[in-house]
Amino acid sequence: MEKESFEDVEVAEALNRDFVAIKVDREERPDIDSVYMSVCQAFTGSGGWPLSIVMTPDQKPFFAGTYLPKISRYGITGLMELMSNIMSLWHKNRKVLIKTGTDVSEYLKKQSKSPLSFKEPTKELLFTAAKYFNKIFDEINGGFGGAPKFPTPHNLIFLLRYYVLENDFTALLMVEKTLTQMYRGGIFDHIGGGFSRYSTDARWLVPHFEKMLYDNALLAYTYLEAFEVTKKPLYKIIAQRTIEYVLEELADNKGGFYCGQDADSEGVEGKYYTFTKHEVTDVLGEEGEAFCANFDITYEGNFEGKNIPNLLNNDSFDSAYENAKNHLKKLYDYRINRIKLLKDDKVLTSWNALMISALAKAYRVFGDEYYLEAALKANRFIKNKLHDEGGRLLVRWRGGEAKIDGKIDDYSFYSFALLELYKSTFDTHYLKEAINTAEQMVKLFFDEVNGGFYMYAYDGEQLISRPKEAYDGAVPSGNSVAALVLETLSKLTGELKWSELSAKQFEFLARNIKDYPIGYSFSLIAMMQKLYPSRELVCVTNDEEAPRDFVKFMNGNNFINLTTIVKTVKNEKLLRKIAPFTSNYKIPNDFTVYYLCEGSKCMSPVNKLNKLKDLLNAE
Repeated sequence: MEKESFEDVEVAEALNRDFVAIKVDREERPDIDSVYMSVCQAFTGSGGWPLSIVMTPDQKPFFAGTYLPKISRYGITGLMELMSNIMSLWHKNRKVLIKTGTDVSEYLKKQSKSPLSFKEPTKELLFTAAKYFNKIFDEINGGFGGAPKFPTPHNLIFLLRYYVLENDFTALLMVEKTLTQMYRGGIFDHIGGGFSRYSTDARWLVPHFEKMLYDNALLAYTYLEAFEVTKKPLYKIIAQRTIEYVLEELADNKGGFYCGQDADSEGVEGKYYTFTKHEVTDVLGEEGEAFCANFDITYEGNFEGKNIPNLLNNDSFDSAYENAKNHLKKLYDYRINRIKLLKDDKVLTSWNALMISALAKAYRVFGDEYYLEAALKANRFIKNKLHDEGGRLLVRWRGGEAKIDGKIDDYSFYSFALLELYKSTFDTHYLKEAINTAEQMVKLFFDEVNGGFYMYAYDGEQLISRPKEAYDGAVPSGNSVAALVLETLSKLTGELKWSELSAKQFEFLARNIKDYPIGYSFSLIAMMQKLYPSRELVCVTNDEEAPRDFVKFMNGNNFINLTTIVKTVKNEKLLRKIAPFTSNYKIPNDFTVYYLCEGSKCMSPVNKLNKLKDLLNAE
């Protein structure tokens, strides 16, 4: 639409003569996108992008649509005809347009303020979602439904945890098949690592070649969790290669991460990523034939006469990377000299928070300081570049300028990232920062009456409605991540205010997801912390830092629904303020004591790590 309509001289003249044209970056202003997507759905019964809205100067919309060609065709109204009709009606019967805009605005306001019935979360929501995922699961290719196929990593995290908590091997089968087939397909870049946005076909072979930070952060997190659960080396390799891609291609030298890379080079989608067989054999020499056989590279090609390297026909896919590592490096060095892909060099707070979370988890799982250093560097970037003078988060940084007041996604995702850093390091300052960020989040966005977080702050720019998003799309919603944050803080701090906020937030989510829980998988992940037995561990030591063997043990194991506080000589005063219950745990003279509780029952304290391991591993 940009090329066909907006860059056309005739369209531009008409648009600039009669309208004020505003182009919105939906990544920077998700609140505007959400409000006017609701308008589009009210007008047309559906939505999509590009989203086209015509409104009065006071923001009241009277037309909504998606793609608009320049000239009408195949039943789709053309932009030229639409503008002509609107201007004719604006001059002859403006009241009709204004009334339409007013009616839609009032409808949206009424929808957001309508009283809501009480609804508590139940395990039935989880069971229903798991059954429906099974119903639409593609047993041959992995994933859910048909083409196009999106990774949607939070669906897989939900099923992984559902498997652990319910011992449901069908859930694990769906996760493993999907993770494996995505890796084998062309949606994974076998040459340079990382995943494209989605697959245009059911087999995961032909991607839309654009690579996004949020996809790769969430997928790295998912493969890391799959490795924790299954200990299969393949998932470790995929997670590492995905993170390496981000660090190599999307990292700003100041520590933040860019949004992504374009699909096109020289105006052709996928040109950068595809190869002819002649190219491969020229680069690899006599070893090229074996590589081509393993990675489905032929003279005919599998994509528009060229080849997308993939492992869909290779039964030894789990060892293919190790066997071809040197060849892949040669092809990468060859490919990197092609015309560079354009990068979207915005640094978004919310997406960077997701990457920090993945890096913190990678450090936990692999014990490599390299990942922690990258996470801490990105966190410093957010602290230094993406807060205003008053300490509030901003949405984006680009070219030395940060702007736009933070939305609910920024606050909830960043709170989650800080909790992941705390979980990986047991540095109490990250817990304190998570609390501070969550307190701001509640103050700025929370609906004290009905629960739920609005997309933009109470003192922000006021749009025609103030929406709350709960649906988990390509990324989890701010509301679902906020629920996980609140519940985690209630366990870590023991403070009543967090458990009360958590309960109200879960009621809000339960009301929203009851009819279609499969669309709210991250909300279900959060609910798992509420609906299944949780365990709380307090480690008290007379040292200044958490015992290294304890940290190594905790980071090397995936204990779902376990929250851990480490109290030391150094952090005792700070913990007394943010987690007052820890005052009851006295620091011993010359050893470490572990206190483990489950629900309302606490075990006898132990002072040996081996004894703690026995308690944690007991069924």
